[in-house]
Amino acid sequence: MKFTKKALLIAMFYTATVPAMAASVDVYGRADISVQSSDEGDGKFTEIKSNASRIGFKGTHELSQDLEVVYKAEFEVDMDGDSSDVFKGRNQYIGLRGLFGEVLLGKNDTMLKQSQGKVDIFSDHNGDIKHLWVGENRLSDTLSYKSPKFKGLQLGLTYMAEDELDGEDAYSMAVFYGDKSLKKSKIYAAVAFDSDVKGKSKDGAVSGHFDTMRATVSGKIAGITLGLMLQSQEEIETGAEMDGVMVSAKYSFDNLTLKGQFQGADHKDGDNRSGLTAGIDYKLAKSTKLYVFYTNFDLDSDNDQDYLAAGIQYKF
Repeated sequence: MKFTKKALLIAMFYTATVPAMAASVDVYGRADISVQSSDEGDGKFTEIKSNASRIGFKGTHELSQDLEVVYKAEFEVDMDGDSSDVFKGRNQYIGLRGLFGEVLLGKNDTMLKQSQGKVDIFSDHNGDIKHLWVGENRLSDTLSYKSPKFKGLQLGLTYMAEDELDGEDAYSMAVFYGDKSLKKSKIYAAVAFDSDVKGKSKDGAVSGHFDTMRATVSGKIAGITLGLMLQSQEEIETGAEMDGVMVSAKYSFDNLTLKGQFQGADHKDGDNRSGLTAGIDYKLAKSTKLYVFYTNFDLDSDNDQDYLAAGIQYKF
C-alpha cells in the first residue's frame, strides 16, 4: 500500500499524541505579593510580603474505564526573597480514583482543614483563621480517603501515621455537603473532627495534641455570600479549651468585591481574642486582581496586631 506524505504526517502525529492523551499534566500557580504596614506589638514597620505564592504540577492518568491515577506536587515559593528556603513543600501526593472514591498517600491538608471550603475569605493573608484557631494542618505521612458523592453528601477521612505525630496515630474526619464554590449547589456545609492532632498553643509555640470539632456553612442571600464557622478545641495535655466563631461576607458588583470577616476565640481561662478584617478586591482580568485589606487582632494584651496592605494576585 502506498502512503502519501500527508498521510504519513497524520499517522506520525496521531502516534505521537496518543500516549500524551492518556495522561494529563497541568502546571499551575499563584503569585501573591503585598506591600504592607505591620504592627505586631513592637511598633510599625513596612514589608514586602509573599502570601503563600506557589507553583505546582497535577494531573491524572487513566488506567481503565473506572480507574485512574491522581497526583500533585505543589511548592510554596518565597517571592519576596527574605527567606533562605526559596521552595517549601505544600500538598504532595499520589493515589487512585474510581467508583470507590479517592485514596491519596503523601502530604495533604487534613479533612478538618479542607472542611472550611471557601468560608475563610482572607486565607493565606494576615486575617487567616489559623492565627487564632488550631486545625489548619497540612501534614506528612497521611492516607486520605474521600467517598463518592451521594445526593451532595461526601465522607472524608485522614489517617496520620505515628512517624508524623511523635509516636501517636491521629485521625481527621469530615462530612461534606454541596459545592464549596456555590456553583453547583445553593449551600455548602461541613462537619469535621480532629482526634489527637498536633497543633499550636495560643502563644504560637508548637504545642501538644488537640481534639477539635468544626462546623461550617455558607450560602448566598440577596447576592451576598455569607459564611459561618463554629469551632471547639481542647488541648489534650493541658485540658485547655477554646470555643470560637467566625463569620464572613462578600459582595461583588462590576469588577469590585467588598469583603469582611470577624473571628473570635473564647478561651476558658478568660483570655478572649478576636480578629477583624475588611478588604476590597478589584478584578483586572479573570487571572489577576488588585486588593487592599486591613486586619486587627485584639489579643487582650499589650501585643495587639494591625496590618494594612495593598497587593496583587495572579493565577495561572
